Amino acid sequence: MRIQLIKKLCWLLLLLTYSVQAEVFEKTLANGLKVIVKEDHRAPVLVQQVWYRAGSMDERTGTTGVAHVLEHMMFKGTKAVPAGEFSKKIAAAGGRENAFTNYDYTAYFQQLHTSKLPLAMKLESDRMQYLQLTTAEFIKEIKVVMEERRMRTDDEPHALLEEKLMAAAYQEHPYQHPVIGWMNDIEAMTALDAQEWYKTWYAPNNAVLVIAGDVQAKEVFAMAQLYYGKIPAHKLPVRRNFSEPAQEGIKRITVKAPAQLPYLIMSYHAPTVRDAEKDSMPYALEILAGILDGNESARLNKTLVREQQIASEVGAGYDSTARGPSMFTLEGTPSEGKTITELEAALREQLTKLVREGVTPEELQRVKAQVTANEVYKRDSVFYQAMQIGQMESIGLTHKAIPVMLRKIQEVTTQQVQDAAKAIFNDDHLIVAVLDPQPLSDKPKHAGGPIHVH
Repeated sequence: MRIQLIKKLCWLLLLLTYSVQAEVFEKTLANGLKVIVKEDHRAPVLVQQVWYRAGSMDERTGTTGVAHVLEHMMFKGTKAVPAGEFSKKIAAAGGRENAFTNYDYTAYFQQLHTSKLPLAMKLESDRMQYLQLTTAEFIKEIKVVMEERRMRTDDEPHALLEEKLMAAAYQEHPYQHPVIGWMNDIEAMTALDAQEWYKTWYAPNNAVLVIAGDVQAKEVFAMAQLYYGKIPAHKLPVRRNFSEPAQEGIKRITVKAPAQLPYLIMSYHAPTVRDAEKDSMPYALEILAGILDGNESARLNKTLVREQQIASEVGAGYDSTARGPSMFTLEGTPSEGKTITELEAALREQLTKLVREGVTPEELQRVKAQVTANEVYKRDSVFYQAMQIGQMESIGLTHKAIPVMLRKIQEVTTQQVQDAAKAIFNDDHLIVAVLDPQPLSDKPKHAGGPIHVH
């Protein structure tokens, strides 16, 4: 009876999610800019996001980090809006703005009162075509990026370990390079490198404009035509399709860095969604991650932290959506008196049990209910609604895949989860990274400001 009740709850929440997702409208302007509108009239607010289909995976060796550097430079002004004025104008209108760079894309956003959409479009369309990228501003901002790298990676042992793991995990795929770039590339970068990136990728036919909130789609399309429609398209480079060679045997790395405690990461190569309707394994892996680390009652925390007390913290993660491949990751810190070797053995024991015995119907339904409920709760945020649409469009799945993916997760069976575990948890797919803690220095860490200094 309890399982049937959970199933009914899942489908009720899924229907609610479908009803929200149905209010999506799209139009492609003559210059190739795709405009997507998600109407949500619960509050007089909106978010504008411009997503460029260019991230760090599009960079060339020797200029890693240029996508992220240009993100910083996009706030350095145009002839009509001098350096610093973009942020001031948005703040004066009662809004907030920022940007982020990923392996797969770069996005810029503003959150404002509904009446301020013309301002947001005017500002964003202006810097899409008229950015003034000066050497003087570049020299100042590249120092900010260097400090960001020191603060966020070089001085953070877990982040450093993850960076080294990615570099070891991928032999050919550009995911081997950090989004922020290698320090020697950042140090050697010039304003011309950033200018070339801007001219190459920042075009309406390589962008998606997402507007979510208290708006009318027809009015948004007309406004988008007014502000963005005259920006000329240009020919884009042919993108290379990277095919990562199969890993032939386990890889192990050890990273020595000042830290208080050791840390373990075990990452298995895993696929991502390529066809939302036909694929099945990525959905089973999403369920599997929830069973291992969905909440306090999930397997890893319950067994390794509370019962066996082998780990002081432990977790699992997997992302099914990306332009490239993914990793199914387990990580944790051994408890006092326990070793990295004991923690790895305990994690392996849990994986072996999964492969041998599978998962229970109760676990399966709990995670399905949890995943669906999380999606519905997140839809309370217009920002998240726009984020989800923009991400799907930027990695090649389109926003129409969202309800399909939710439905496919609900259709996952216990057998599919067990089969996915058998396929993925193989040492030939595994990279093990260990943080070997070194004595902490008495010297203060680099002082740093916020991630994005405009």
